[in-house]
Amino acid sequence: MRVSLTADQIRRAPKVALHEHLDGGVRPSTVAEIAQEVGHPLPAPPDQLGMWFADAASSGSLPRYLETFEHTVAVMQRPQDLARVARESVLDLAADGVVYAELRWAPEQHLQGGLTLAETVEAVQAGIDEGRAEAAAEGTPIVVGQLLTAMRHAQHGLEIAELVVEYRDRGVCGFDIAGAEDGFPPILHLEAFEYLRRENAHFTIHAGEAFGLPSIWQAIQRCGADRLGHGVRIIDDIDLAAEGGPRLGLLAAYVRDRRIPLEMCPSSNLQTSAVPGMRSIADHPIGLLKELGFRVTVNCDNRLMSGTSMSREMQLLVDAFGYGADDLRWFTVNAMKSAFLPFDERLALIDDVIKPRYAAL
Repeated sequence: MRVSLTADQIRRAPKVALHEHLDGGVRPSTVAEIAQEVGHPLPAPPDQLGMWFADAASSGSLPRYLETFEHTVAVMQRPQDLARVARESVLDLAADGVVYAELRWAPEQHLQGGLTLAETVEAVQAGIDEGRAEAAAEGTPIVVGQLLTAMRHAQHGLEIAELVVEYRDRGVCGFDIAGAEDGFPPILHLEAFEYLRRENAHFTIHAGEAFGLPSIWQAIQRCGADRLGHGVRIIDDIDLAAEGGPRLGLLAAYVRDRRIPLEMCPSSNLQTSAVPGMRSIADHPIGLLKELGFRVTVNCDNRLMSGTSMSREMQLLVDAFGYGADDLRWFTVNAMKSAFLPFDERLALIDDVIKPRYAAL
């Protein structure tokens, strides 16, 4: 029998955030303060800014969702601002019970103030280091890595991939591509992925969010992705009406059997209508995919745009599917196993942090 979890227990439960956009988790007050300093016009008064982001992101359109980033990216062009946003993100995640996080962001979008790509990475790392030190001093230690992202509609994939390799021993844990998925397949950055594989570097690919199975197939079979960013449209390859229960197609079976991690973001997927007909968290495929044995992980995507946190995402799943502590621990261990971190460090976090803290709930 599952035992009901309280909101406080969910908040205290250790969490792992693999799909966390740095420019999607900025504090509204920070956006307002920096915007005033740099002269960037905002779409709403400071006290209404958080609500504006959530409303705009809930339009049901991924392109409209992505437009909200114009305002967060605009306030992340100076080194001190990149460092501040990174530091605050680390502190906010740690306060929410996150023990490991990968912050993904696109260096190519932060050059308007005259910084080089390398300088942006160093500024973010300075903020991460400061945030981690503060979190540890407050009794909420957290491990954080950078995931450098290339925009799929641009031509900087190889350049960003080279940056990942250059800084992989200095805080960078992997590579990603993001942006509007439809019309910009992952193979456009095939050269970058081939380079990363030659250099034994980790990478994930946004696939199966705003586009279907061809995007997932390319990400895995042509590009060699370690993980799938979202991957929610893998549900398209599962026959839900099959006699005897759901029947997996060849691609879905491959993803499940190879234990390819799915970085699922329930609230974000609901906002952008990633799955046709999804009207509530209870309709999200995450429940079925968990039952079928896929390596599912839970993430926020963009805390600001979704008005969410890791605790809230866990609470939504508890409310929708009746999950208990064992289920949340399963999601968390899945994520930790899938992290772009050395095996011994992953194992230490699982055995020394995650399992003991769940046992103490």
